[in-house]
Amino acid sequence: MTLDLPRVAGKLTRDAPLAPLVWFKAGGRAQYLFEPRDVADLQGFLSDLAPDVPVMALGLGSNLIIRDGGVPGVVVRLGKAFGAVTAEGDTLSCGGGASGILVSSTARDAGVAGLEFLRSIPGTVGGFVRMNGGAYGGEIADILATCDVVLRDGSMVTLSVDDIQYTYRHSNMPEGAIVVSARFRGAPGADPAQIQAEMDRIAAAREASQPLRSKTGGSTFKNPPGAKAWELVDQAGCRGLTLGAAQVSPKHTNFLINTGTATSADIEALGEDVRRRVKEHAGVELEWEIQRVGIFAGAPQESVGIFAPPPTEPVGRP
Repeated sequence: MTLDLPRVAGKLTRDAPLAPLVWFKAGGRAQYLFEPRDVADLQGFLSDLAPDVPVMALGLGSNLIIRDGGVPGVVVRLGKAFGAVTAEGDTLSCGGGASGILVSSTARDAGVAGLEFLRSIPGTVGGFVRMNGGAYGGEIADILATCDVVLRDGSMVTLSVDDIQYTYRHSNMPEGAIVVSARFRGAPGADPAQIQAEMDRIAAAREASQPLRSKTGGSTFKNPPGAKAWELVDQAGCRGLTLGAAQVSPKHTNFLINTGTATSADIEALGEDVRRRVKEHAGVELEWEIQRVGIFAGAPQESVGIFAPPPTEPVGRP
């Protein structure tokens, strides 16, 4: 189905493959992929886009399953124009497309501490601001001052950390909002060498415990209150469990991996099998942390939205 889309200054691609853009290297295509030239291009496109056309933002694709039937509507990907990071005093001003590694390295060079944990988040500012990304004792709620978001109607608003109402790996970001920039605050006057030492420690810990060189999607399930998801998965006998070419990582059981030719259906079904086994073994209902978007193979695009749930459970938005 062809959509009547507004003119853009950036790049607009029809029937764009998404598997190369996500860490699992699996999944279908975007009906349209839009890479805006700048904020004004994004705002103009969304304001002129028919309101019934679904829109989804895509960052580095590190915490995402793109279903095999693809993503209807428009997928927005923020590129280099949104990737700048600058430091002034205790504040880092970051584009929505900037990586966690760039943000933490810029903070280090400016002698601003408290952002080292961003070194371990394999995503972009837009994604981890929306999801309250965190690791190694820190999370976005600890450091965010304000962020600028473009709403589905093309208007732009600035939100404070209190406006967003963060909880664990969740925010009350407005529906359809795309984070185009954010301001993070740390502690100024720190020794860059000490900041680098902490970043090195975090990097070494990740390398030792996580399957970083695999096709994976990061932490699969949220930690339940008072428990660790990986321990529950391990205790349920799921370490190394496979379904097709999808596998529960033998190295870290809260990671699913694509061993080569897994479909997104394989990966998602394996995750559901793990949830079932943990429920039967421990009585705990694990919640997905990885976002699952798009439609199943064979489903008509016009029949469902981007965030179509499986038949038995809802799916949250990224």
